[in-house]
Amino acid sequence: MQPVAHQSGGASGDPLPPSLPTEAIEEKASVSSLGSWNHLVAGATGGMVTAIVTSPLDVLRTRLQTDYYQTQGPNRSIPTHAHARQSFVRTSIRHFRETFGILFSIHRVEGWRGMFKGLGPSLTGVVPASAVKFYTYGNCKRLLPEILGCDKDTTLVHAMSAACAGIATGSATNPIWVVKTRLQLDKAGARRYKNSLDCTKQILQQEGPKGLYRGLTASYLGTIETTLHLAMYERIKGLISKEVNLDKNSDSNKFVQGLALSGASGLSKLFACLIAYPHEVIRTRLRQAPMADGRQKYTSILQCARLILKEEGVIALYGGLTAHLLRTVPSAAITIGTYELVLKVLEGR
Repeated sequence: MQPVAHQSGGASGDPLPPSLPTEAIEEKASVSSLGSWNHLVAGATGGMVTAIVTSPLDVLRTRLQTDYYQTQGPNRSIPTHAHARQSFVRTSIRHFRETFGILFSIHRVEGWRGMFKGLGPSLTGVVPASAVKFYTYGNCKRLLPEILGCDKDTTLVHAMSAACAGIATGSATNPIWVVKTRLQLDKAGARRYKNSLDCTKQILQQEGPKGLYRGLTASYLGTIETTLHLAMYERIKGLISKEVNLDKNSDSNKFVQGLALSGASGLSKLFACLIAYPHEVIRTRLRQAPMADGRQKYTSILQCARLILKEEGVIALYGGLTAHLLRTVPSAAITIGTYELVLKVLEGR
């Protein structure tokens, strides 16, 4: 009778490592599947916290991106071309003064509720938008290295993941942003919309389903900002990880980790905003309600950009930049800081 063959290595006779049990494989697959949804939950949590904290600055930014405060606001008597001739320093000082003046006037004229206009659609939009964004981004970072055959920490993987996340988010949530923008631009004393539902109903009746997707092309253009932000964030995060052990879970290190990641996100968002900001103004203009005669003043990206440059000058393409930076830089820090924290907690469990 032949002896039963033993599992052994080469000539040395060292035993081979046992094969992975079926239960372990199933458990690993289950954890991998669950891990992909962790990005969804963490992103949604980060978006919710951010939307509530920064709502007043979001209202301010939206109003400054339109021509409302030039034609109806406190500075309507000053011609736009007169501002264009002023020096950069004087224009910047005036811009900061008007920004905070308008912020305080919203509370004075419309009360504290005016500071949170559009918060309902914002929450309805930011929470799923952040969930979709980070779910797509996190899972693309996991899948693309295998597809492209490159290292998971390369800039190409981060940039392509961010671009996919931006396109997916814009496509899924554009109708919500249109409604939010219309509500934030609704003038006190001459309201057109009662609430989000009424706004949606009027858009569908007057403009059809395509009205809910106004500014979508500009949102796709805005993917540039998302790509720059997340790609730079990953690079800065990589540099920080050399100084701070981001995998260390001790309580004393968690606070340092949070500050480091939030700082990296805020800094990368600042650079991305300064480079890609004009698309924000164009997108907001495209989402404005039709004029009194029912015509859309802005119909496409190029037409909108040309009309703004012709009527208001280059400076108008950066309208609301101060309020945008005041909101989006801390927003990015809060969102990604919360996202990374929740993700670490979920993965720990």
